[in-house]
Amino acid sequence: VQLVESGGGLVQPGGSLRLSCAASGILFEINAMDWYRQAPGKQRELVAVITSRGTTNYADSVKGRFTISRDNAKNTVYLQMNRLKPEDTAVYYCHELRSGSWGQGTQVIVSS
Repeated sequence: VQLVESGGGLVQPGGSLRLSCAASGILFEINAMDWYRQAPGKQRELVAVITSRGTTNYADSVKGRFTISRDNAKNTVYLQMNRLKPEDTAVYYCHELRSGSWGQGTQVIVSS
């Protein structure tokens, strides 16, 4: 299983970013996928989950601002992040539940 994230970067508070995670080596369409993040000095935390049927769930801290989605034809899961705050600064990781595989992470920095 290989998960490759992209889309991180530096953005000003209030801005937006879209993260992508391309998966290979799995039957993507039957697997639940999620996004975690880890800020400096903090534990890794769950941000959002999407099931194989498209049901989603979010951490309270990102509800109404972040949207997780998936494109099974492209074996890709996305995280659209709007109205970003400095406290969203972290390394964001893609994770596949069935195998427990992780991507390498992509850095998001929210700063003016």
